[in-house]
Order: sequence, then structure tokens, then C-alpha cells
Amino acid sequence: PPDAVGSGIPADATPTGGSIDYTHPKRRQTSGPPASEAPTPADGPAPPVAGDAVGWSMDERLYNQVWGMFEDLARSTAAYRSALDFAESRMEKELDQVLSDPRSRLGSVGDAAREAAQTRQAQLADQARAALDRDLAQLTAESEVVEPALPPEYARWDNPVWHGYRVPAEPPMAIRLGDLHLPESAPLRIPMLVRLPLERGLWIDSGVPDASRHEDVGELRHLALQSAVALAARLLAVHPAGEFGVQVIDPAGAGASVLAPLTGAGALDAPPATGAAGVTGVLGRLTERVDLVQMAVRGGASDALPPGLDISRQLLIVNDFPHGFDDRAVTQLRYLEDEGPDVGVHLLLVADREDAAAYGPLLDPLWRSLMRLTPVPDDHLADPWVGHAWTYEPCLVPPGSHVLQQVLTQVSAARTKRM
Repeated sequence: PPDAVGSGIPADATPTGGSIDYTHPKRRQTSGPPASEAPTPADGPAPPVAGDAVGWSMDERLYNQVWGMFEDLARSTAAYRSALDFAESRMEKELDQVLSDPRSRLGSVGDAAREAAQTRQAQLADQARAALDRDLAQLTAESEVVEPALPPEYARWDNPVWHGYRVPAEPPMAIRLGDLHLPESAPLRIPMLVRLPLERGLWIDSGVPDASRHEDVGELRHLALQSAVALAARLLAVHPAGEFGVQVIDPAGAGASVLAPLTGAGALDAPPATGAAGVTGVLGRLTERVDLVQMAVRGGASDALPPGLDISRQLLIVNDFPHGFDDRAVTQLRYLEDEGPDVGVHLLLVADREDAAAYGPLLDPLWRSLMRLTPVPDDHLADPWVGHAWTYEPCLVPPGSHVLQQVLTQVSAARTKRM
């Protein structure tokens, strides 16, 4: 979702009731066969149906349906907020008119005029809330049938689909990075789906502004790396065996316990790199890989790559950046972020921006190029339609669940068998 600039609000953004049409005529249409249409029962509106959107496959239809829900909630909330603003401005205008007339400013006439203006404002606010509540009821009903039907790449870790997990034969079209919600509809969560392959690197911010509500900074860093591990495990799980790899740079070795699900299952391409030498070695190998693949692609000579060069997609997790990085390593990291995604190298940075303050504006382009995520709920993401500030929540494994270890064990077994 939200990695674009919002646009305006159509006049008819808020549904006004009647039968529920889950083909979403207001949603942006994409290529593909039309969505299936459920028959409308005689005694009420048709129930929502999972996959009731355009697309050539069920995964594509679910992806488009989730984005449609995201757009509908954005526009309905925009209409609600606009209605509240209108009601407030109308009341203020009416009160100004009352106060501007000395004859009605005091006494019972003025009191009655003020009371009437406040009553009209309350009525408009109630009407706006009722319209929003109708929209939320429709979207909540849709979410309740869509969420259980999502494939692993779109599903939360507590979804039963993970208990029947099998290593896929085809790469996915998108992946879930977390959940999004707005304050007016806090119980309703919209999956945050992004298309694959990732066009931008990811940055899990371990120094969010509201860190004061946590016991210490170490807890935030722990949660940030947990989020990174969960994302890496998801990316490994939804790709065919051997087509996606993960490498880790952990200069001080501070994340060893959190990285244990990846290292214990043998899901990493190599043990986490530590120390300055480890940082230099990993960055050097990935930089060389990007250079070679770029030259081969540009020269139309992909078959001329050195034998044994791993050309599978790679995710590089960097923990506690910029600890252990010198100027050359920072330059290589920026190069990987700029040039890597086009040739299959992606970056996942776990960092507090304040730790890199010594570099000044040198790293500003790096931070801007990354998609910022947070290890705790934070309202920093904007939708591409009206620009609401959405609260992002990471997809973490439920406490006490062993689903991550079970999935990674299958991934590692499939990789070993393929070798």
C-alpha cells in the first residue's frame, strides 16, 4: 500500500445504504476477467464473497479485493471527516452571524440561536457517523470472509493456512508487510500488501519517537529485529526452494538470540556476519554480484556469468546500522539499495536514524529511498488516494507459537533436497 501521493475525494465517496454490491464499481479496475457475482437473496443483501474482484487467479483477485477495501475505507473516512469539518464550519458561521448582530447577541434570542446552531451541528455529525458506521459494517463483514481465505503470503501468522503450509512451486505476486487502520475504525485492520519483487528496500525503525512508553531502548531494538526475522521468514516461505536467500550482517552479534529461528533452521545462506571483516566480506560479495549481473543484463549475455554465481534473489538484513560500518561500507550499502533491486538484491535495514547522525545529510538519500516500518504501532504511512495518516502494525508471530520454526524447517528441508 501507501507508497504514493494521495488524490482528491469524489463527491459520491460514501455509500448511502441499500444492497451491498461487493463488485465495488467505484474501485479502480484492472485487467482480468470480471469478478464473480453472488446472487442476491430475496430477503436481504448478498453476503460478501472472498475473491470477489477482478483478476486472472484467486491470489490476484484477493490482492485486488484487499486494495479495494483499503480504498473504500480511505474514501469513506475522508467523507466522514469532511462532513464533520463542514458541520463545524457551518456552526461557527452561524454563531458569527449571531454575535455580529447586537440585537441577538444577548438575551434569550441569542441563546436560542446558539442552541439551534449547535443542534444542527450535532445532527450533521450524527448523520455522518451513521453513514460511516454503515460503511464500516460492510467492510468488516467483507474482512471477516477475506482474512480466512488469504494465502500464506497475505495471511497473518495466526491464520490456520500456515498449519497446512507447503513450499510453493511458483513465486507470489505480493506479500503482507503488516496491518493498517485508522482511528475512526480501529477494530478494522486492512492487510498491507506490496507487490513483489520489492522495488524499494525496507527500514525497520528501532528508534520511533514514542519509545518512552517502553521500558528501554533495548526492547525496541529487540522488537525491530523480531519484525525483520518474521518478514525474512515470510519471504523465504513464499518463494520456491532455492529461489530466495537471506544473508545477515550483525556486526556486534547483538541479535544472535532473535536470529535463532533463522540460524537454527539452517535457513540462512551463511552464518550472520560479525565484526568489520564480516561486514566488508558480505558487502563486497553482494556488490560484485550486482556489478556482474548488471553487466550481463545490459550486454545481453546472461549466459556468460561466472559458473557457480548465485543469481537467486537475496535479502540482506543489516542489524544495528551503522555499527561496524566505515565510509567504504556505507557507500557500498547505498549502492546496493540504489542498484540492487533491479538485479535481485534487496535491503532490510534495522536501525535507529539517530545512531547515524554523525554522517549528517550524507545518508538522507538512503533513508528517503527506504520504506519505513516500525516495530510498534505508529501512524506514519499515507494512502495513495486522500493521504490519511494510517497506523501501521507489524505482523509478528503470536507469543508461544511454533509456526515460524515449523515453516522454516520445511523451507530448509526443501532447499537441501533441491541441492
